[in-house]
Amino acid sequence: MSVVRTRYAPSPTGYIHIGNLRSALYEYLIARVNGGKFILRIEDTDQERLVEDAVDVIYRTLKICGLKHDEGPDIGGPYGPYIQSLRKDLYLPYAEELVRKGHAYYCFCSKERLEALQNQYKERGEVFRYDRHCLGLPEEEVRRRLEAGEPYVIRQKMPTEGTTTFHDVVYGEISVENSELEDQILIKSDGYPTYNFANVIDDHLMKITHVVRGSEYLSSTPKYNLLYEAFGWEIPTYVHLPLIVKPDGSKISKRKGDATFEDLLAEGYLVEAIINYLALLGWSPDSNQEIFSLSELEKIFSIERISKSPSVFDMAKLRWFNGEYIRAMSVEDFHEIALPWIKKSLEKDLPTLPIARMIQPRTEVLSEIPGKLGFFNRLEDYDLEIYTHKKMKTDPEVSLRSLKAAVPVLESLPEWNEKSIYDALMALVEELQIKSGQMFWPVRIAVSGQLVTPGGAVEIAEVLGRKETLRRINIGIERLSAVV
Repeated sequence: MSVVRTRYAPSPTGYIHIGNLRSALYEYLIARVNGGKFILRIEDTDQERLVEDAVDVIYRTLKICGLKHDEGPDIGGPYGPYIQSLRKDLYLPYAEELVRKGHAYYCFCSKERLEALQNQYKERGEVFRYDRHCLGLPEEEVRRRLEAGEPYVIRQKMPTEGTTTFHDVVYGEISVENSELEDQILIKSDGYPTYNFANVIDDHLMKITHVVRGSEYLSSTPKYNLLYEAFGWEIPTYVHLPLIVKPDGSKISKRKGDATFEDLLAEGYLVEAIINYLALLGWSPDSNQEIFSLSELEKIFSIERISKSPSVFDMAKLRWFNGEYIRAMSVEDFHEIALPWIKKSLEKDLPTLPIARMIQPRTEVLSEIPGKLGFFNRLEDYDLEIYTHKKMKTDPEVSLRSLKAAVPVLESLPEWNEKSIYDALMALVEELQIKSGQMFWPVRIAVSGQLVTPGGAVEIAEVLGRKETLRRINIGIERLSAVV
C-alpha cells in the first residue's frame, strides 16, 4: 500500500479564511493518522490576485497552529519546487501531449470574440459555454499561427455524450452529464496553467494520494478525472468537505465582514480552541468528548466520520470552547497570555498576577478583559442604591455601619494581602455578629463602584493596595452618611 500523501495548496491572496484552515487541518490529520506525509504547495498561477507577504501569512498560520508540513517551499523535498510559478515550464509539455492525443486543442479566439459570444448567451438567458470555434482548425493552420506568434490558449476537449462518474469518500458515487462540461482552458495566454490543470499535474508528480478540499469543488472533479484518464494516471482518493456556513445558512465571507483566522486571534481567541472547534465542524468523534488537543486528534481522526451536511460556524460555541481552554490553564500560563490585555487596560502600575487570577474564571475571550478592569483606574460615580441587596441583607444603613467598622481594622493590618484582608474582615463579621455578605458586599461596592466585578471585595482590595482601598471606602462612608 502506498504512503498516504495529502497536500495543502493555498493561493497567496492575503488572509486565511476559516474554511481554508479547516481544509488544512483535515489534510494534516488524514496524513498523520495514517502515518503519511503532509505537503505544502503554494499555488500562485493567478498572478493578478497575488498579495505581497501572503506567503508569510501561510507559513505563520501553519506554524502557530502546529500543522507542521513534511515538504514545502521553505524546507524542500523530493518533488520540488513547491511553488507553482517556479514550475511554470512543467505544464505546457503536458498540455501539448494532450493535444497530440486528441484530448486538447489550441484556441486562438480573441478577447473581443469571446466577449461577444458571452453577450449572445446572456441575451438568450443561457449559461455561457465556449462554442468550439477553434476545435476543427487544420493542423497546418494551427502550426502557421503558432509560428507567427499569435496569442493562444490550450483548451481541454470534453466528451459531449455519456456521463463521468467518480467516487468521493464522503459523498459516495457522483455522476455528471458530459454535455454539461465546458472545454476548460488548461494553459492561459500568458503561458501560466489554470488552477485546475496545474492541480492535476502537480498532484500526480508529487504523488498525492488523497485530494482533500471543499465540496464546492465537486462539480469540477469530472474535469480532473478526464485529465487523469487522458494521461493514463491513477486517480487519487477524493475527500470533499462539507461547507461551513453561518447560522442563517449563508456562506462565510471576508467581504461580508466574517472573521478570518487572524481576526479571531486578534480578538483574543486561543489557537488551540480554534483548532479544536474547527476539527468538529464537519467531523464527529465516536464519543461525547468535545475537547481535543491536536495530538489527540492525530490519533483518532477518521475520514469515515466526516459529515456531508453543511457545518454551522457558531461564534457562541467557539466562545464556549475558548472559555474552557482558558479555565483549564494554570494561573501562570493565563497570566502570560492575558498580560498584554491587562496592561492595555490599566493606567497605573498594579500587580497583574492577582488580576489574572481574579479574571481567569470569568473570561471567555481575551478581548473582554479591558471591559472588566476599568474600575481599577478610577472610581466612577455610582448610584447608592447598589448598596442594597436583598440576599445579602444590606441597605445603605447596614453598609455604612460595616464600612465604618472596616476602616480601622484595615488601617492596622500588619500585612496587605488577600489572606490577611479576608481574615480581618471575617473576624470583624464574627465580632459584630452579622452575615458575611453584610460586610463583603458594601466593601466590594465601595472599592469598585460596580454592581458586577470580576473579583470579590478582598481580591480587589489586594490589587488596589491599602491606601487606595481606604480612600475609596472613605468616599463610600462620606456619600452614605449624607443620605442615612
